[in-house]
Amino acid sequence: MENTSTPTHCPYCALQCGMNITPLPQGGVEVTERADFPVNRGALCGKGRTAAEVLSPAVRLTTPLVREGGRLVEASWPEALDRIAGRLAATRERYGPDAVGVFGGGGLTNEKAYALGKFARVVLGTSQIDYNGRFCMSSAAAAGTKAFGLDRGLPFPLEDIPRTGCVILVGSNLAETMPPSLRFFTELRENGGTLIVVDPRRTRTAEQADLHLSPRPGTDLALALGLLHLVVAEGRTDEEYIRERTTGWEEARAAAMAHWPEYVERITGVPVPLLREAVRMFCEPEAAMVLTARGPEQQSKGTDTVGAWINLCLATGRAGRPLSGYGCLTGQGNGQGGREHGQKADQLPGYRKLDDPAARRHVAGVWGVDPDSLPGPGRSAYELLDALGGDVRALLLMGSNPVVSAPRAAHIEERLRSLDFLAVADVVLSETAELADVVLPVTQWAEETGTTTSLEGRVLLRRRAVAPPPGVHSDLYVLHELAGRLGVEKGFPTDPEEVFGELRRASAGGPADYSGITYRRLAEENGVFWPCPEEPAGTTEADGGEPAGTAEADGGEPDRGALPGDAAGAGAASPAVAHPGTPRLFLDRFATPDGRARFVAVAHRATAEEPDAEYPLLLTTGRVVAQYQSGAQTRRVAELNAAAPGPFVELHPRLAARLGAADGDPLAVVSRRGRAVAPARITDTIRPDTVFMPFHWPGEGRANTLTNPALDPTSRMPEFKSCAVRVEVVPRS
Repeated sequence: MENTSTPTHCPYCALQCGMNITPLPQGGVEVTERADFPVNRGALCGKGRTAAEVLSPAVRLTTPLVREGGRLVEASWPEALDRIAGRLAATRERYGPDAVGVFGGGGLTNEKAYALGKFARVVLGTSQIDYNGRFCMSSAAAAGTKAFGLDRGLPFPLEDIPRTGCVILVGSNLAETMPPSLRFFTELRENGGTLIVVDPRRTRTAEQADLHLSPRPGTDLALALGLLHLVVAEGRTDEEYIRERTTGWEEARAAAMAHWPEYVERITGVPVPLLREAVRMFCEPEAAMVLTARGPEQQSKGTDTVGAWINLCLATGRAGRPLSGYGCLTGQGNGQGGREHGQKADQLPGYRKLDDPAARRHVAGVWGVDPDSLPGPGRSAYELLDALGGDVRALLLMGSNPVVSAPRAAHIEERLRSLDFLAVADVVLSETAELADVVLPVTQWAEETGTTTSLEGRVLLRRRAVAPPPGVHSDLYVLHELAGRLGVEKGFPTDPEEVFGELRRASAGGPADYSGITYRRLAEENGVFWPCPEEPAGTTEADGGEPAGTAEADGGEPDRGALPGDAAGAGAASPAVAHPGTPRLFLDRFATPDGRARFVAVAHRATAEEPDAEYPLLLTTGRVVAQYQSGAQTRRVAELNAAAPGPFVELHPRLAARLGAADGDPLAVVSRRGRAVAPARITDTIRPDTVFMPFHWPGEGRANTLTNPALDPTSRMPEFKSCAVRVEVVPRS
């Protein structure tokens, strides 16, 4: 019998590249490219191409583990689930519901993120839930909501990028973090457009740019304000657009005019002639875009920084117009959908606000509970992790590895160790799972059906292609079983399509409205952009409406290649009329009450921790092409480890000469929070006052031992991208 290929999507970054999964006769699976998916058009990076290696039982969890006598030992599922439920219930009874915390992940599907948020609020009654996506694009989300009334990573598809006139790419090394997307920028230049890259390092992405601006880390806000000052001074504002489509310009203009070019050069290190050239390149074409990533966002002033770049777009009429606008390059695979549907501390499904009475009534009605029973907003991610062992005594964690990924990581590791009880559900035995009292082995991307939402706001269907190893269950199964043990027998189905049907109802009418999206549509249309309101009255199950109920007893998935609902819908026509989804936002009006975008007046301020005599340098962190996030999965792939075997410290030759360091020498990087040791990598592609470390590794080379948890006052984003350090050569033994 011939093996069937299943079209699905990559488990890693927010591009969610299309791929095919084919089981092999000798065991294992083959990953091949999908040319029909418009985002990657057949391209895959090394991480995507080798993703199936993590499916191997040799590198992943296949049985529950419980802690006995200080060691994790194998246990049965009933024993592990009973232990979790018992400890969570006992903690809640003794200390109150907020003594139990929940921490999620930006890699969870929409269905799992939705169910986890519901579980926290309905079953546990706790307000203490957040997720690692807070560390991803929360500053961009806050700034976008302030300016436009709505946050979606990109308000336009990636396919618009080659057709614009100029792109300013701020703090993104997409050539390494999402390589298949680089072709859109290559095509931009081939079409006569220009690319400006803002980055302290001359990265692989910056090498592709027509203009590279290399500001001192933590000064992106001053840079954006300086560019806006020049736009005003040179008469390049779009006064008609400002008058008709915005508010708040006078205050924002006054703030920008305080940042004259020479002042900005002193702060950023970017010469005035390059500032003027950037303004010319951005303003001369009819259309242009600004795209930000973690560089400007992971700062204690990240919301204001992104707001300043948005102001630049608004002042030049470059938002809410074809082939123009501001967008954020979301990092995690479901970083967008993960925060839209309830695992963020202040949000309910559909991007509704938890403190909005109308939102509470709507969602409580879908859940069948009293709105007053829902807890209020809780702590943000770092604040929740910092509270572990204090106010928060027990934690349920799904799909995250904060021992490696959190700022001030040694402190967070201590907080995790201080808990009365820690339960972790994950694919692999991560560094965080190693600290747990109970570890549950759960299914991963190719073993389960579910939806994700890409950086474009495109909702996508991942389909089960292979069966999980015996003894591995889905996160939905975990929540179903725990809810039952904690006294909630209904409301936590294990069929992902049934969960998605409820998510649709909960999101209906909200900012992120998925109510018109069905699994069938996602498969037939290669994804649907939200918002997409409900289909017309009269749509039936056969039309691809509500789920057809394909769950097995365990919450198992449909057979390889089959669409949930196919049996009910065989041969049925799609609805004659359905909302097409919204690939491009804001073309008619912004999502504010009056339809106008909001300028926000901002001013430069220093980072939370500036260099001084004891710590004279700046550390910035980031990713390398062969590893992903905390590395929990990619560090288990031999090919990727061969390409990027461990951490390093990147520094300029002038700094190396001053230290007496040679390439490969072990260097200690020391901050006020700790010490990390890794070999030197000497290069002239970095500023002499800056060192860089990738953050994928645990142990003595853990970059996040050093990083500063100073929080943005609005987004609660930690300042990963800039902290004061000193560097010392470690004598070889």
